Amino acid sequence: MHDALDLSVAGDSGAPLPLCAWRLQGRDSGPGGPSVYLQAGLHADEIAGMHVLHTLLPRLREARENGRLAGTVTVVPQANPLGLAQFRHGRLLGRFHDATSRNFNRHFHESIATERGPTTFAAWQKTLFELAREAQIVLDLHTDSDALPYLYVHGSFWPEARDLAAALRAEVAIVWDEDDDGAFEGAIVAHGQREPRLRLAATIELRGQSDVSDALAQRDADGLYRFLCARGVIDEPVERTDWEGEAVPIAHMETVFAPVSGVLVYTCELGERVAQGAPIARIVARPGDLSSEVVLRAPQCGRVVTRSRDRLIAQGDVALKLTGSQPSANWRGGALDP
Repeated sequence: MHDALDLSVAGDSGAPLPLCAWRLQGRDSGPGGPSVYLQAGLHADEIAGMHVLHTLLPRLREARENGRLAGTVTVVPQANPLGLAQFRHGRLLGRFHDATSRNFNRHFHESIATERGPTTFAAWQKTLFELAREAQIVLDLHTDSDALPYLYVHGSFWPEARDLAAALRAEVAIVWDEDDDGAFEGAIVAHGQREPRLRLAATIELRGQSDVSDALAQRDADGLYRFLCARGVIDEPVERTDWEGEAVPIAHMETVFAPVSGVLVYTCELGERVAQGAPIARIVARPGDLSSEVVLRAPQCGRVVTRSRDRLIAQGDVALKLTGSQPSANWRGGALDP
């Protein structure tokens, strides 16, 4: 059976760029059957999810061929051909769109509303949204810079989404309630609230950008497969496991920014629990000048969830993110990342 969808989007030069996607239809692929949308690489430089979906796809095909796929699963392993075209000086600059300076995972609400003369950026975003809008389960696979595995999920799906967290062995779930920035997940949730078909939308952060391996991809693909079985998308019995991670309201997350530029040296590890006021990193602003060292301290008691993988940091960049037991004094709403 031919699963590939013949899709392309216009590149910034005007040339068409292929958007590779597959749609697997099971025995109940009509409007009443279960439907799932799986996407990776919305930020084109976040590679781990691409490998996970590449690993998962053959197993989904096998389930379909054996009559165990109950509904429809759409898989988009490399969702951002615009970003993939942005190699500069040996690096892939896949977080922001060169032509507009926009974050690829923002402004979806604006792009969806555009009716005439959309930019290449808006047209690409509308294409992804149209692929996902009718699905009951929408999962967007990302990676952070250097991080624990964690989920980002709307409060209307929590605590039901504990099954996803357990299947993927996520260590933290960040629960949010408002999105003024137009992230993909936020656009899907807003659409689902208007047309209540959506059962779950979540962003899955698959550790850090360097965490790409066959072993990790297999582990995460197995987790997604177990989740789809548990949710009735695939007819295969699985053992249900309880989730033992930590759920944190987004307002309780602490983001620690670099007060100066310099060499970043961490004094804590990922997953470590730290006390309020404890030193967590230091920045050497002027190497050779001992008085230029600036110590970063934990704003409250919490657990280190993410760190920057770059060890030369610019003033104002994110150095760490930590969980907290109370609202952050710096919380102003919106998305977790700048």
